[in-house]
Amino acid sequence: MRRLFRSHVLGAALVALALVAAACDGSGGDGNGNGSLTIGAVGFAENQILGEMYAQALEAAGYDVERQLNLDSREIVQPAIESGEVDIAPEYLATLAVFLGGDGGTDPAEVHAQLEELLADRGQTVLEFSSAVDTNAFVVTEDTASEHDLSAVSDLEGIAGELTLGGPPECPEREFCIPGLEEVYGVEFADFVPLDVGGPLTVEALAGGEIDVGLLFSTDGAIEANGFVVLEDDRQLQQADNIAPVVSTEALNDEIAGILNGISAALDTPTMTALNAQVTVDQEDPADVAAGFLEDSGLI
Repeated sequence: MRRLFRSHVLGAALVALALVAAACDGSGGDGNGNGSLTIGAVGFAENQILGEMYAQALEAAGYDVERQLNLDSREIVQPAIESGEVDIAPEYLATLAVFLGGDGGTDPAEVHAQLEELLADRGQTVLEFSSAVDTNAFVVTEDTASEHDLSAVSDLEGIAGELTLGGPPECPEREFCIPGLEEVYGVEFADFVPLDVGGPLTVEALAGGEIDVGLLFSTDGAIEANGFVVLEDDRQLQQADNIAPVVSTEALNDEIAGILNGISAALDTPTMTALNAQVTVDQEDPADVAAGFLEDSGLI
């Protein structure tokens, strides 16, 4: 769903039926100024945390909020916003732009402007984007970073020939992985180990020393939990997947925009990573994690 590697296939037909039922029984928001809104999110930890942030902040402002936080994919969420079954959803700039037929890009302001045009014809508005970015990230252990003085991907150029990269099996063919490393950074690894899509196999192999560099998602809770070091993408190989709320234009008003923009302003990548870890590592409830963030940030 989100990144070029990630997909969620959890029963689209059942989710679509649930959305229709919610619309028919009046539990969803109609966007006509009656104070009722429906928040949609895809069923992975980060999107659910963000969906809860939006829902709880709006409830604190007096809105009646319906949650649909286990949706299948962007293929479900986008039509649901267009049809009015969902009013608000957390999104990722470049990935959504590409999904809608745009080019994406590495400059978040440019991608945001691109999205504004792409969404206008669909009756949607993208609000202000956060500095929090969830994209592909090359990570190493603290020991590896210290031994080779690594802080950025470009630092790998002189030593990659001694190191092993681990990541998704598609890495040798994907432009943001091995081909991009070679073209943009001039980096060629001694070996590549096919593992999984930003998941436990890659984390385990990196922590266990089976690989030296791993490809994870930049806000993966395992990064903080294991003390991994994210190498700065200093030559901008990855796209600008900054987090931003997308809202049905019909449902939007200045108050809603202000509330959601306030959440975006309070988020950054380290904060989002820590919040994800509370859910995926510490097994806390996304609603509780969202509430803690909103309270600590003075947003509710």
